[in-house]
Amino acid sequence: MSKSSQDPPKWMNRILEFYCKPHLLEDLQGDLHEYYAQNLSKGRFKANLIFLLDVMKFFRPYTVKQPKIFVRMTFFNLFGTYFKTSLRNLKRHKLFSTINVVSLAISMSVGILMITYLSGLLGYDHFHDKKDRIYRILTHYQSVTSDSPTDLASTSVYIGQKLQEEYQGIEELVILRRGLDEDLTIGDKTISAYGFYASESFFEIFSFRLKDGASATALENPYSLVLTENTAEKLFQDKNPVGEILVLDDKNYTVTGVMENIPEASHMQFEFLASFSTAVQEERAKESTYFFEWNNVWMNHVYVLLPEGQSSDALQNQLDRIAATENAGRERYTITMELENILAINPGRDLSNQISSVVSWDVIYQLLALTIIVLLSACFNYTNLSIARSLRRSKEVGVRKVVGASRNQVFLQFIFEAVIIALIALFVAFGLFLIIKPEFINLIMEGPSTLMQFQWLHLIYFLAFAIFIGVIAGFLPSLFLSKLKAISIFKDASQVKFLKGMSLRRALIICQFSLSMAFIMGATIAYRQFNYALNFDLGFTTENILNVDLKGNDSELLINELRKIPEVTKISRSALIPSAGSVYSEEVKYKDPLDSAVVYINHVDSAYLGVHNFKLLAGTTFPYDLKKDEDTKFVIIDERLRERFAFESPQSAIGESLRINRRSGDFKVEIVGVIDSYQYTTIQSIPEPTLLFQGKQKSTYYLNLAIRTENIGELMDKLEAAWSKVDPIHPFEATFFDESIASAYGEYKVMFRIFTFLAFLAVSIASMGLLGMAVFTTETRMKEISVRKVMGASESNLVYLLSRSFMFMLLTAALIAVPATYALFEQVILDDYVNRISIGFLEIVPGTLGIILLGLLTISWQTRKAARTNPAEMLRND
Repeated sequence: MSKSSQDPPKWMNRILEFYCKPHLLEDLQGDLHEYYAQNLSKGRFKANLIFLLDVMKFFRPYTVKQPKIFVRMTFFNLFGTYFKTSLRNLKRHKLFSTINVVSLAISMSVGILMITYLSGLLGYDHFHDKKDRIYRILTHYQSVTSDSPTDLASTSVYIGQKLQEEYQGIEELVILRRGLDEDLTIGDKTISAYGFYASESFFEIFSFRLKDGASATALENPYSLVLTENTAEKLFQDKNPVGEILVLDDKNYTVTGVMENIPEASHMQFEFLASFSTAVQEERAKESTYFFEWNNVWMNHVYVLLPEGQSSDALQNQLDRIAATENAGRERYTITMELENILAINPGRDLSNQISSVVSWDVIYQLLALTIIVLLSACFNYTNLSIARSLRRSKEVGVRKVVGASRNQVFLQFIFEAVIIALIALFVAFGLFLIIKPEFINLIMEGPSTLMQFQWLHLIYFLAFAIFIGVIAGFLPSLFLSKLKAISIFKDASQVKFLKGMSLRRALIICQFSLSMAFIMGATIAYRQFNYALNFDLGFTTENILNVDLKGNDSELLINELRKIPEVTKISRSALIPSAGSVYSEEVKYKDPLDSAVVYINHVDSAYLGVHNFKLLAGTTFPYDLKKDEDTKFVIIDERLRERFAFESPQSAIGESLRINRRSGDFKVEIVGVIDSYQYTTIQSIPEPTLLFQGKQKSTYYLNLAIRTENIGELMDKLEAAWSKVDPIHPFEATFFDESIASAYGEYKVMFRIFTFLAFLAVSIASMGLLGMAVFTTETRMKEISVRKVMGASESNLVYLLSRSFMFMLLTAALIAVPATYALFEQVILDDYVNRISIGFLEIVPGTLGIILLGLLTISWQTRKAARTNPAEMLRND
C-alpha cells in the first residue's frame, strides 16, 4: 500500500492547518495521522469519519490561532502604547525636546522649500497630451577658431524643411523663430508684445488650446496672427478679434485665432504667434539665401512629433546622415544635431539660445546638496542628544527587555518617538516655510513664482518627508539603544568609540561646526568676490553714466530732447553695454588673408570715448558720425588687437586697414585710433582683442548719458518727460552703468545670500545642539562639580574643566573646515575665474573665530550657571 493511500483526505488536513497554531500543528497532525493509519483496518470510510471528528474535537482555545484582525488590533495597540510613551517622554524632557523640534523645524523648512520648488519645476510641459513623443532638435556648432563646440537649443530652418520633404518617420514637425518683439496696433491703440513665428503644425503638436479659430489653418497663410487671451483682451476687450486686422512692423496681419493663456509650467512663453510662412515669404522677397542655409542655426527652433511606439533612434540616425553630408567640404565649422524630449528641457542643460529661461540640473544638484547638509546637521543634533541621554534611557530599555520586549520592539519605540518629534517639527517648519518662501523666490527663482504655491498634493510629500527625516534622525539612537542588554543597564552606554577613540557624538558635533564654519567662510568669500568684481578697474568710467534703452526709436530725436536737460552733460550711443555680459564678435584680418582673429565688437559714435573716458594712446575718435545710409569706414582698436597684428607702436597702427569678414564678403575699414586695453567681457573671462566700430544709428541700441545731479528722482522725472515726447507708448527704461555691472555679477550675490542664509541656519542648529550637550554634561556632572567646589576649586577652574572638551571639538572643527573650504573655493568654485580674489586671512579667520567664540559663549553660559550652584543642595542627601 502506498503512503498516499494511508493519508486522510487533504481537505480534512486543511481544516486542521487552518485553525491550529503553527507550533502545535506538527505534533498534533502526526498523532492524528498515526491513529488514522491504525483505523484503516476498520475501513476507509470509518477511518475518515473518526479523523474528521478528531480534527473537530481538537478545536480548543489552546490550539486555535489568533485571528488576523486581533493581530492587527494588537499591532495598533502596540503603536498606541508607543505614542503615549513617546509623548510622556517628550513632556518629561522639555528642553531636549524643544531643541530637537526647533532644530529639525529649521532644517525641514528648507527641505519643504526644495520639495515645493522641485515639484513645480518637474511639472514643466506635462500638460502636453503628446509629451512623450515631442522632441526638439539641438545643435552643436564647432568653429575652427574655438576649442569646444557651442551647444545650442536652436537649429536651422534648413533641417526642418529637409525633414519635412524627405523623411517619412515623423508624424508632425513645427518650426519656430524667436525674436518677434514688436508693437501690435489697431486704430489708435498700440501695445508691445513678444511672440514667435510658428509653422502651421504648431497646434497639432502642442496642447495649447484655441478658444476661437481653427487650429489646423490658423497659422497656414502668410500674415496670420494668433493672440493669447490676455493679448486679445488688451486690444479688443470683450470683442471676438478673429478676422480683425492688426498692424505689426508696418504690415497688416489678420487675426485667425485666440488661444488660452500659456500655462506657467511651459518652457515657451509668448503673447502671440505669427505664421512662419510670413517670414519665409519676406525672406524670399529679399532674395536672401542665408535664412534657409545649413549654418543659420541661431534663431530657429525645430520640434518633431514621432509616431506612437517609434523610438527616436531612427530620427537621430537620419540627422547624423544629413550632418555628415552637409559638413563635407566645409572647413570653417562643423554642425551636429541631437534630439531632446520636451520633458528634459526644464529643468535641463545649460544651452545657448534657449527659447526662454531654464533651470539647469547643476543648480538643482547644488541646492539639494546644501539642503541635505542642513538636514543632516539637525539629524546630528537629535543623534547627539539621544545618545548622550542613553545613560538614563538605558534603564528604561533594561526594564522593557526584562518584561519581555524584543530588540525590534525597542527599536520601533525609539524610531516612533523620533518620527513624532519630526511630525511636530513639520508644523513649525511649515510656518517657517511661509515666512522664508518670498525671500527664496527673490533669491534664486527665474521662473514664475506661482510654481512655489502650496498644493494639497504637497501635504503628502511633506508628511512622507517628515517621517523620512524622523527615521533618519532616530535610526542611530534606536539601533544603539535597542542593542543594550538588560545586564548592562548601569553601564555608561554613551561611549561608542568612533574614529580612533573619538565618541560618535563628539564626531557629529565636530562635523556640525565644520559645516557651520564652511558656510560662513563661503559667504565671506562670495561677498568679497562680489565687491572685487564691482570695484574692478575696467579701463573706462562707469560712474554717473545712465544707459537708456532706445527701444527702436530714432536716437537723434531723443538726443535733441535730452540735451535740453541741464543735468545731462554728455550723450553717446552704443550697441551694447561692455563688461555687463553681452558680447558680439567678428573675424578680422590684417595683411595675411589666412590669419584671422576673433575680435569683440561694439558699435559706437564719436562721443563714446569722451563719455566713458577711454585712454587714447594714438589717433583720435571718429571724425564724424554716420548718416542713416552710410557704411562704416573707420574703427578704433585696443592695445590687445594692436599686439595681435604686431603693429610696432600705437601710432604705427593709425591709417592702416583691416578687413572684416562678413558672409556677404570682406570689407575694409581704416584705423583712426588706438585705446588702452579694457574689460569688454565680465571679469571671469579671458580678455580678448576688441574693436570699436563707427556705428550707424540702426546698429546702436542704447544712449549713454553722463549726468551730474544730487536729486536723482527729479532727474528721472525730466528724462521720462523727454522720452514721452518721442515715444508715448513704450515705458522709459534706464539703468545706471554700475547697476548693470552688479547685475552681471549677480551669481556672486546669489552665492553670498545662499551661503549666508544656510550659514545662519547651520549655526543656529549647531548652537542649539551644543547648548543641549552642555546642559546634559553639566547635569550629569553636578555632583563632581559640587565636590570640587567643596575641595576649593574656583569658578573659573570649573568652567575650564567643563569647557575644555568642547573647546577641543571646536578647534578640531576649525582644522577640518578651513583647509576643506579653502580647497573647495580655490580649486573648484573660483578655479576658472581669470580675475578673482586671493583667499587669505580676512576670508578665513573672522568667520572661524566667530563660530568658536559663539560656541564658547554657549558653553560658558551653561557651565558658569552650574559652577555657581550651591554644593550643599547637591550633596545634602549623600
